[in-house]
Amino acid sequence: MASSSGTSSGSSLIQNSGSEENLQALMDQRKRKRMISNRESARRSRMRKQKHLDDLVGQVAQLKKENHQIITSINITTQHYLNVEADNSILRAQVSELSHRLEFLNGISSLLNSSNGLFGDSSIFNEPAADSFLNPLNMSYLNQPISASADMFQY
Repeated sequence: MASSSGTSSGSSLIQNSGSEENLQALMDQRKRKRMISNRESARRSRMRKQKHLDDLVGQVAQLKKENHQIITSINITTQHYLNVEADNSILRAQVSELSHRLEFLNGISSLLNSSNGLFGDSSIFNEPAADSFLNPLNMSYLNQPISASADMFQY
């Protein structure tokens, strides 16, 4: 019986070492599976990062394009504003000049109306004057065109 127990303990050692080998093989298989799974996960993570980076690069390009368009629009609007401002300055100068001319003409009209009563039916206004500059009815210098430009106004 001793011999049978010896063989049975020998066979249990063989079974034990067999199950250890199976256990080791199972652990190795799980380890390889985990390694493969980790590699796949890392690869997917790198792909997500790359996609995110590509999206950000595209967004930067789009924002740069929009920024350039906005700057161009601002420059055009600023130039338009400066042109309108120059035109406005010219128009103000013309209004001022025309207002002064109107005051002057109103003064001459008042003077003529008041002098008509003073001199009665005087012949000095009916005869041509020797010097046309002194003749108040011949004021051709008042018919000069109004000249004003943006260069006149520096601010």
